[in-house]
Amino acid sequence: MKRFIGPVIGIIVGGIGGYLYWQQIGCESGTCMITSKPVNSTIYGGVMGYLIFGLIDDLIKKR
Repeated sequence: MKRFIGPVIGIIVGGIGGYLYWQQIGCESGTCMITSKPVNSTIYGGVMGYLIFGLIDDLIKKR
């Protein structure tokens, strides 16, 4: 169970970051694939958070 903590935290933090990005910056014209809808932006942020936190978690475990 402990091995999933880093990636899960990454998904949560990334999802919040993606939503905040949509809310603050977003795409006014509606033609942007990722930032035109809050769901797309949140999912994209969650995936990026998963990848980044997973990478950091792997680097920490190798030391």
